[in-house]
Amino acid sequence: MKKNIVKLGLVLALTLSTQGCIFVAGAAAGAAGVAVVYDHRKLSKILADHNTDRAIETQMTATLPNLSTTSHISVNTFNKVVLLTGQTVDPAIRNKVDAIAHASPGVTHVYDMLTIQQPTSTLTRTGDTWITTKIKTQMLAEKGLKSGTIKVVTENSTVYLMGMVSQAQADLAVNIARQVSGVQKVIKIFVSTTKDRAGHGN
Repeated sequence: MKKNIVKLGLVLALTLSTQGCIFVAGAAAGAAGVAVVYDHRKLSKILADHNTDRAIETQMTATLPNLSTTSHISVNTFNKVVLLTGQTVDPAIRNKVDAIAHASPGVTHVYDMLTIQQPTSTLTRTGDTWITTKIKTQMLAEKGLKSGTIKVVTENSTVYLMGMVSQAQADLAVNIARQVSGVQKVIKIFVSTTKDRAGHGN
């Protein structure tokens, strides 16, 4: 039990430090509503994903000096799969961020969900965080769902579900997310625990 509590504390610390880094790096680079209430993976894998996020974010801010005035970009890695969400007014920035993510060591796949438009407002991002909180709360309460293996990311009312789960677990998670108020679309970015990748869906 003590080991689990220590691990949970480390996961929470990593989440907070990642968000803090993003906001310090630039006003336009910011975390979407993200939650993994309890991550059941090995700590080494959690740290590896965290380091990937940090490396991509650092490279973004170092090579894109106008990022803070043109974009709102979030980077989320789960099991070496990178999800890019947010908005930018400059297609060249999207292309550069995508290239940075693909070049990051250890990354197995990049899902580029960035859109070419003005960054969302603070109010919208607050709403995204609330949607994520509601989804994770309902997932925790759902009997039989291993919610600790699923990361929930909400961006502009679109929910992305990441993780390694069975098809049954994936379907259960999607059904929960779809029923939460404010959700406009649900996209699966799951790797199946069987042989097949669940892929995109809504």
